[in-house]
Amino acid sequence: MKMKTIKGPAIFLAQFMGDKKPFNKLDTVCKWAADLGYKGIQIPTWDSRLIDLTTAAKSKTYCDELKGKVATHGLTITELSTHLQGQLIAVNPAYDLQFDAFAPKAVHGKPKARTKWATKTVKQALSASKNLGLSAHATFSGSLMWHTMYPWPQRPSGLVQMGFEELAKRWLPILDHAKKVGVDVCFELHPGEDLHDGITYERFLAATNNHSRARILYDPSHFMLQQMDYLQFIDFYHDKIKMFHVKDAEYNPSGKSGVYGGYQDWADRPGRFRSLGDGHIDFGAIFSKLTQYGYDGWAVMEWECCIKSAQQGAQEGAQFIANHIIEASQTSFDDFAASGGSKAVNRRILGI
Repeated sequence: MKMKTIKGPAIFLAQFMGDKKPFNKLDTVCKWAADLGYKGIQIPTWDSRLIDLTTAAKSKTYCDELKGKVATHGLTITELSTHLQGQLIAVNPAYDLQFDAFAPKAVHGKPKARTKWATKTVKQALSASKNLGLSAHATFSGSLMWHTMYPWPQRPSGLVQMGFEELAKRWLPILDHAKKVGVDVCFELHPGEDLHDGITYERFLAATNNHSRARILYDPSHFMLQQMDYLQFIDFYHDKIKMFHVKDAEYNPSGKSGVYGGYQDWADRPGRFRSLGDGHIDFGAIFSKLTQYGYDGWAVMEWECCIKSAQQGAQEGAQFIANHIIEASQTSFDDFAASGGSKAVNRRILGI
């Protein structure tokens, strides 16, 4: 396996866009990101200030012009995101009211229409990704079963199998479209989604008949909060990881609450997201493993911190990622001592 140098630093713009300058326009937010040292931006497709998704899905000319605007600031579009729209592919009725906010008003209170809209939108984002020359796309799986995650009473027999079969049924037309346009669908494995760890990803993959375009967005912060081994996860699934969110987190054991957080605000939970370098995650080991396994993608900062400001987190994040990117070696450190080799020489060394 050939080692590769991870691209970056890049930044996911979702948490930064707003009504005030420079966060209210593509041009100004690009200048802001470039000035901080970022080389790429990951675009949330639900923000029309950043991209006209309907047009991008149809027009390569529009996409070329969009790339050109971003490039004037020395930046690259790394990936598109449909986290909010992907969430709506599968919504348990218990969450209908909350998740309606992710969809147009025309489909509020209409779950089937909402899912149809979300399916169309994710497909558009995949087509837009192709037109932009991108090979990976970020999204959420949605959830039909999350309310049964720690069940009481116990889950009825067959419930989980049925849940994954239904989830696969909803995603297969999208995955087939992804295969058609040559773009990987990278699910961010995230609590609240039916795909939230390695086992749930494997179950979904099996339900899709191991679809070649069902891939992973690796974000170690979500594994930290679940108390998983986020380094061994890379050993297990490195061939499936096609995207990487660089986000920190910490877990401070408490005698009063655990991984579920006691319904507390983020700042009061034992497990909480932090700005890069302020948490417990060993990014040196993560970058080493991903480089060793030949990860050929971007390192994208996602800022979510309950203490530090977004501006400071973004300022520090670019340099943090740059300092962790490893220039992959193309030679072995002991090549200087190589003595050559042939079958005859090797036989003599072995004494045979």
